[in-house]
Amino acid sequence: MDFSDIPIIYEDNHLLVVEKLVNVPSQADASHDMDMLTMLKEYIKVKYQKPGNVYLGLVHRLDRPVGGVMVFAKTSKAASRLSKQIQDGQFKKVYLAIVHGVPSKTHASLRHYLIKDTKRNMVKAVEKGTNGAKLAVLDYEVIGYQSNFSLIRINLHTGRPHQIRVQMAQIGYPLYGDQKYGLDVNKPGQQIALWSQSLFISHPTLKKNMKFNSTPPSVYPWNLFSYR
Repeated sequence: MDFSDIPIIYEDNHLLVVEKLVNVPSQADASHDMDMLTMLKEYIKVKYQKPGNVYLGLVHRLDRPVGGVMVFAKTSKAASRLSKQIQDGQFKKVYLAIVHGVPSKTHASLRHYLIKDTKRNMVKAVEKGTNGAKLAVLDYEVIGYQSNFSLIRINLHTGRPHQIRVQMAQIGYPLYGDQKYGLDVNKPGQQIALWSQSLFISHPTLKKNMKFNSTPPSVYPWNLFSYR
C-alpha cells in the first residue's frame, strides 16, 4: 500500500483533505503498519519534489477501522487555526453508521460520561463525577431501515475515543461489525459500519466556510441503503 491508493478530496497550500482508508491507522502506532500521515507526507514529498522532512499536521483522528473524510494541515498556521476551531466547537463532523435494530427514537441527543481503559483500549460509560470521566455528546437521526438494520446520521459534538461506538451500544444499538462493543451480535472479521461523511470547517487563511464529503463504499451492509 502507498499514497497512490488514497483518494484526494481537496488540496491547496494549507489544506489536504482525503478519504481515509479503512483499517489504516491515522498515524503511526504500535502495530508499525503503514499509516495515513506517513503516506501523505510521502505524497507531498514526491508530488512537489520536496527534499528533507515534509510538514503535515494531524489535527484530528479517525479510529483505525473507520474510513471517510479527514483533513490534514500543510502548514503550522493551518494546524494551529484548525485546532482552535476544534477547541471552539467550530469544526463540525458528521458520521454515518449502521446499527443493529431500530432505535425507539428516530432522533435524539445522547450524553454520557466516558472513561478509557488504555491497557485494554476499551472505553465505557460511567456515572457523572467518576474520576477521569469526560462528557461525550452526540445527536443522531435515523435516516433508513433495512433488514433489521438502521442507517443513522450522527452529529458529533465532542471527540472522545470510540465515542459513537460506545454511546450507541450503551443505548442498545451497537454498530454493525463492531468487535469491541457489539461482540454478542457481530461476527469476527466483519468490517465496522462507521463512516466519516462530512467535515465543516472555516478555511484557515481564506476564512470561508467549507464542507467536504465522502460516501461509504458499495459493499455490504452499506449497499443496503441509498446516500442521495
